[in-house]
Amino acid sequence: MPASRAAFPLPPPPPAPGLRVRSLGVLWGIADGLWAAPGLVARTLADLPSAVRRVPEALLDLGIAALLLGFRRPAATLSLILLAIGGPIAAAAAAPLFRDIEVTAFTGPRLQSASKPDPNRDLASRPAPPAPPEVASQLAALDPGFPRAVGIAVMDVQTGWIASVQGDRSFPQQSVSKLWVALTVMDAVDAGRLSLDQAVTLTDTDRSVFSQPITHLIENGVYQTSVGDLVQRALIQSDNAANDKLLALSGGPAAVQAFLASRGMSGIRLAEDQRQLQSRIAGLVWSPELSTYGAFEAARARLDPEARAASMTAYVENPYDGATPAGVVRALAALQRGELLSEASTRFVLGTLSRTSTGPTRLRGGLAPGWHAAHKTGTGQDFRGETFGLNDVGLITAPDGRTYAVAVFAPQVPKASPDRLQVFQKVSSTIVEHWRGGQAPAFDPGSTTRAD
Repeated sequence: MPASRAAFPLPPPPPAPGLRVRSLGVLWGIADGLWAAPGLVARTLADLPSAVRRVPEALLDLGIAALLLGFRRPAATLSLILLAIGGPIAAAAAAPLFRDIEVTAFTGPRLQSASKPDPNRDLASRPAPPAPPEVASQLAALDPGFPRAVGIAVMDVQTGWIASVQGDRSFPQQSVSKLWVALTVMDAVDAGRLSLDQAVTLTDTDRSVFSQPITHLIENGVYQTSVGDLVQRALIQSDNAANDKLLALSGGPAAVQAFLASRGMSGIRLAEDQRQLQSRIAGLVWSPELSTYGAFEAARARLDPEARAASMTAYVENPYDGATPAGVVRALAALQRGELLSEASTRFVLGTLSRTSTGPTRLRGGLAPGWHAAHKTGTGQDFRGETFGLNDVGLITAPDGRTYAVAVFAPQVPKASPDRLQVFQKVSSTIVEHWRGGQAPAFDPGSTTRAD
């Protein structure tokens, strides 16, 4: 029974049978019917085109109410039955008179929902055409000769084809995982559990490791911000403290995994927040003392080098935050199609990703003029002259609006390698060449030693 009628209290029972008491009972019954009528009429008018379809529902609601009242107030039962028969019919007949009236009474806010796929169907199960042979062959020829194979996947968002190299293998995500945290937060915003302007207080206990510029704003142990600001800082600046706070607000890693599963996004894992993850990779156990400036690096430097090397190797071979390139591009394509979040939240996330300040010479470095990218980078720890995790994933859009989802994961990259960034640039330039139809020369990013 709708709350609008269930909330109305029943009148007290009459003291004893009699003519006067029976008259009062009739009056009580009419009053009961009048109280119930606004809820019925309002709900019917709120969606006038479906007024006729609502007749069975209204009859059921009023029938239940009649049964509840019938044993105590026959007159009330009679009035409800009359309303059940006449009310919906009258409302349907009056629909043309109210067609242009927007009824807001007795209705709550209607959140805009995305066109979501069947949650029981993995995105990987969707049929798709084969990838263009020239794209697949060009990607396969991009092996830069790093100590470990690079994972690559490219997906045409419109048609669904995927070309990949090591596409179903799990690679370390590093800060790429902040994207899934942000999506989980935005899903909570869509559901009304959080809001972008919701106030958030950061304290010294919220400090993380490595890049966390927001913590420089903490004065006297406190900094006031908002959920929306944290999302933008986590995606644009790859702020670890902002990400970790968002993860806690959204319900932790289990909430992120539940969101991914609910949208059919497989092949993506999130085990813990950044401060715990980075500690584990280094061979440390996170403790609040490590949040003090320089404490994490000092503790890591005291570790036995061989023990640290073993910890790094264990991580890249079985990444705790692993994701497959194919799984990532499917998720990015679903985001672009509006299948993961509401329209407003989708625009907010894509607009934020388009302002990413990290990795300007990775995927973006191989794009021709007129192309645009909305992407998220990930960069792991350095050890013995190598970076353990150098990544970039995102959506790149051609001048005509055609969009491709791209993921490049390099699990172990020599810092001095001249191909350190070119592998990312060559992937995006391959897409540009494919879009041009092979009629124009491919965009050549050339050698570069600019910052990652």
